[in-house]
Amino acid sequence: MNYRINRRRFMQATSSAIAVGALSSVANRASAQSLSEITVALGGGDWGKANIQAYAKPFETETGIKVTPITDDIDMGKIELMVKSGNVTLDVATLSQASALTAGRKEVLEEIDYSIYKKEELDAIYDFAKQKFGVAALIYSYNMVYNTEAFPVGKPRPTTWAEFWDVEKFPGVRTLVSGQYGSEGPWEEALLADGVPADQLYPMDIDRIFASLDKIKPHIRKWWGSGSEIQQMLHDKAVDIAQSYDGRALLLVDQGAPTEINRNQAKLQWDCWVIPKDSPNAQAAQKFIEFATRADRQAAFSQLFPEGPSNRNAFKLIPDQVARKLPTHPDYMSSSVSMNGQWYSDVGPDGLSNIERLIQRWNEWVLQ
Repeated sequence: MNYRINRRRFMQATSSAIAVGALSSVANRASAQSLSEITVALGGGDWGKANIQAYAKPFETETGIKVTPITDDIDMGKIELMVKSGNVTLDVATLSQASALTAGRKEVLEEIDYSIYKKEELDAIYDFAKQKFGVAALIYSYNMVYNTEAFPVGKPRPTTWAEFWDVEKFPGVRTLVSGQYGSEGPWEEALLADGVPADQLYPMDIDRIFASLDKIKPHIRKWWGSGSEIQQMLHDKAVDIAQSYDGRALLLVDQGAPTEINRNQAKLQWDCWVIPKDSPNAQAAQKFIEFATRADRQAAFSQLFPEGPSNRNAFKLIPDQVARKLPTHPDYMSSSVSMNGQWYSDVGPDGLSNIERLIQRWNEWVLQ
């Protein structure tokens, strides 16, 4: 697991490991550079299939560069081990935003070469999605979700996190994501509930976060820790109103469950395409990532796997009934909050990152 609760894996089947042979030493890296083949961590299950169909196969057709897919989960630790040992056997992977920033700080990633992007494509990618060591591969969100039997159409519903915190005006059983992993707790929601404007959330005031959480804590039935857990709670109608991954809620909606998503004040998070430092085929890897961020490719991916494009122009190519299920639909973006992974990965004078600081504080607070 990266620095997050990996919500996309609910669609994955059991991954099969693919052995990758050791490559030549870093000293021979320049001579090993090739444009004929790259090894890419594409994942398993429906997510992996979508990556192959939308990105890998069309890339091979356009460039003649063979893509060898890896279905194993690749985290920052594995990439760091490859780079430090001088045995990099992978050209492209995906990491969470926070992990990509941390890996970049540890100097185990190549910088993204944005100079090879067409201007119209690069300009259409959200600014927050273009980072030094990674570019957003897909965007997902945390949303307020209703049980429509508890909150039917016509009955007053909370539409902001301040109203979610207002248990007298909007009674009902609640749940929020656990803060046990640090990078994806109910932090931004707690500050929004306490009146902090969305554009002033960062740097986050940790004391203020927990003062706000003190107010809602007695009314939380359970702090959920995984996507499958929140999906089951919503399915079983164990809660009336919840914070949930949009994808989990959408799955229930498609199954006919009494579930509805509120897109106001959604919290956006994303996975990044990254290139391990000293990749044996870094030039081809840069070409693959550029290809995978084009509007037409992201439009194809989003119709196979319901995650938000990072390229705005993709929505010109996606049917409206599909587009409105995606967290980066233009109608939702103005009221959404983009998570600031840099703040989470920043390290203070005590040597602790804000992620570590939140984990420590959470572990003490949740037992009180």
